[in-house]
Amino acid sequence: MISISEAQLLAWVSPVLWPFLRALALFTAMPVLGARNVPARVRIGLAFFIALASQASLPPMPAVALDSHLAFVLVVQQLVIGLSLGFAVRVLFAAVELAGELVGLQMGLNFAGFFDPLSASQGTATARFFGTMISWLFVVINGHLLVIAALVDSFKAFPVAPEPFAFVRRALPHQWAAEIFATGLWIALPLVAMLLFINLVLGLISRVAPQINVFAVGFPITLGVGLVGMLLTLPLMQQPFLMAMDRVLAGFR
Repeated sequence: MISISEAQLLAWVSPVLWPFLRALALFTAMPVLGARNVPARVRIGLAFFIALASQASLPPMPAVALDSHLAFVLVVQQLVIGLSLGFAVRVLFAAVELAGELVGLQMGLNFAGFFDPLSASQGTATARFFGTMISWLFVVINGHLLVIAALVDSFKAFPVAPEPFAFVRRALPHQWAAEIFATGLWIALPLVAMLLFINLVLGLISRVAPQINVFAVGFPITLGVGLVGMLLTLPLMQQPFLMAMDRVLAGFR
């Protein structure tokens, strides 16, 4: 008769359980894969597959009794690190959407707001367009693979240990908010400068020729220039996004 002890069962389950929890927390908070239209079963399957496939690259996992206080602390640690990694990637997407908000403000399109069912928030057309473009770029440049690699490396930088908040003291996630404004302004600066110049020209025209209705002429001009500027600056979005992603993911390696 085959008998399996509790120690043997923990030795089999522990190497997969802790990476699975961290990966599942990542896919819950991560953009694209963490969207509402992605079924929960897909995220659970991907988390289990990554936890199983990365066993050769992971350090040894501690075998802890699942009904102990230490197991609860380890679960909290995996959730904190996984959610923080997903939140770090979401910060980059928020930075690009902030750039879209700034561009839409200068183009006069902030009145074209609508409710986004995926993020359950109010957004503008330009912010949604920038968010869709960066989602495609994220997949095309294999950004999801970079995040998964950072997840695997995080087990070496932050091993499974009974210190759930040691990661917070080292990575300082509260400083990631600066990435939203820095990256967003970096992306939006060329278009904002271009539209500011157009507004200055329209202001001079209104002073030189007061009979021209600047409000009737200015909106189609700023809208047209803004659309052309968005078309010309879209290829330049990749470099600041990649640099910001490298800076954020470096805290997990």
